[in-house]
Amino acid sequence: MNFTRWSARLPGTQRRAAARDDRSAVPAARAEYARPEATPAQPDDAAPAPSGTAAAEALPGPVLDDLSAREILGRLPAPVALLHGPDHRVAYVNDAYEAAFGPRPSGVPAAQAMPELDRLSVLPLLDQVLRSGTPRTVKSRRTTEGGSYTVTCTPIAGEDGVLVYAADVTDHAEAAERLRTSERRHRETAVTLQRSLLPQELEQPDDLRIAATYQPGGTDAAVGGDWYDVITLGAGRTALVIGDVMGRGVRAAAVMGQLRTAVRAYARLDLPPHEVIQLLDVLAAEIDASQIATCVYAVHDPNEGQLVYASAGHLPILVRDEDGTVHRAADPTGPPLGTGGWVHTSGTIALPPGSTAVLYTDGLVERRSEDIDEGVASLARALSGAKGSPQVVCDRLIRSLGVTAEHDDDVAVLVVQHPARTGANAELFHNAALDLLGGIEAAPRARAFATGVLTSWRFPVELRDLGVLATSELVANSLQHGTPPMRLGLRRTDRRLIIEVTDGDDHLPRRRQAEPADEAGRGISIIASIATSWGSRRTPGGGKAVWCEFALPQ
Repeated sequence: MNFTRWSARLPGTQRRAAARDDRSAVPAARAEYARPEATPAQPDDAAPAPSGTAAAEALPGPVLDDLSAREILGRLPAPVALLHGPDHRVAYVNDAYEAAFGPRPSGVPAAQAMPELDRLSVLPLLDQVLRSGTPRTVKSRRTTEGGSYTVTCTPIAGEDGVLVYAADVTDHAEAAERLRTSERRHRETAVTLQRSLLPQELEQPDDLRIAATYQPGGTDAAVGGDWYDVITLGAGRTALVIGDVMGRGVRAAAVMGQLRTAVRAYARLDLPPHEVIQLLDVLAAEIDASQIATCVYAVHDPNEGQLVYASAGHLPILVRDEDGTVHRAADPTGPPLGTGGWVHTSGTIALPPGSTAVLYTDGLVERRSEDIDEGVASLARALSGAKGSPQVVCDRLIRSLGVTAEHDDDVAVLVVQHPARTGANAELFHNAALDLLGGIEAAPRARAFATGVLTSWRFPVELRDLGVLATSELVANSLQHGTPPMRLGLRRTDRRLIIEVTDGDDHLPRRRQAEPADEAGRGISIIASIATSWGSRRTPGGGKAVWCEFALPQ
């Protein structure tokens, strides 16, 4: 094979004559050649040193025309092989190739003599290169010897041959693998942190069935600040929360954790939703003024059949009726948390028996290729046909919206079902109420009413007597410290008995230690000692509600 004739066709080789004729040609790198020995200093008026092609001719040592292709390829530090003919017979391998893969016999097809090309996925490219006359490259392929190479196959025009050039990228591949391993560990740590800040187990209220899903976005370590929570408020009421801290990373997750803790603390005050959001708004600005968060805080009262909510810039709640009709809550009732200077308000959306509500973050519905309203509409369509348990609905919505492990944003979904009860199950849930008109007859009437109701509900005698005692103390407290209108409510679920008295005065009672000589002041202490839990709250129209609960024997 004529290596000299091939040298003119190898990439990066130009003959000296061609270089003289084409002034625009890129000069060959001179670092491969030894510098000439220093010459005596020339006087200042000596002729300037030659440059360009003249300088190249003046330098001692070999020039490209004096080197054969074998010498050029032999001096390369990277493995090089020349293959010839349709069956790619070995024509030449340089010293670097033999050092990397061992000697290779000439004239033998590469498929037999060069197994390393098969391991590097190069053999299928050889035919493509010959047919198309276009170079092909495989990047960072690993050999069984442990090295990694990027291999380029270049056609040799007019010679029916292929030049195979392998660049050793083992160090780069190992560094990249170490980086991937580090990023994977960081992501696992970040996701673990994120999940640890979310509820480990959702509370399940008596009147609702709830499930939630959180899926971190992408494959990087920068998880977001999505969160959700379910908080039982007592007297059968439940708070539902979902939020999203803008941005990604540990900082967003840390802010999320602080906001979630604050929500639980404010929820214990049993404030209206807009007041909870108002407090969160102030707190978010104090935590980090540069972090903006959206949030929905909603409260479900089984006696009202609706969600009362406040939304700080968050996406609307969706509710699916039993017949499949989907309703969308009104627009946010205020701007995102941390903006400050805004008075939030509360809104309502019906949640009747048999309905399902969905609270979610923007990762579920936001796509770069479409408006976010289109994503919400897609979610509504998916929800209209989603049936089954809350967890099944969660999974169906995630699949319908195309959320996968490679999704580029975090997703949190909270599904809340208000089941319609019939038959024997419905017999476990009852309500009874009595308006108290005041006067000395109100207390005995309330005791008689409670006795009759609790007896009809077939409670054990001991629990019935405790319920009547609690009713008497709550009514007496309201008669003494409250104002009309007054109302007694009794409710039983499959897990507890709830007794609640409302009146028109908004001063909340507090438990105090009565002195031995005091004739009053022991009512709340008695209730706290006999009931499983108790509490009070201000009602939306003015006034207050004081309640207590008794856990039913299971």
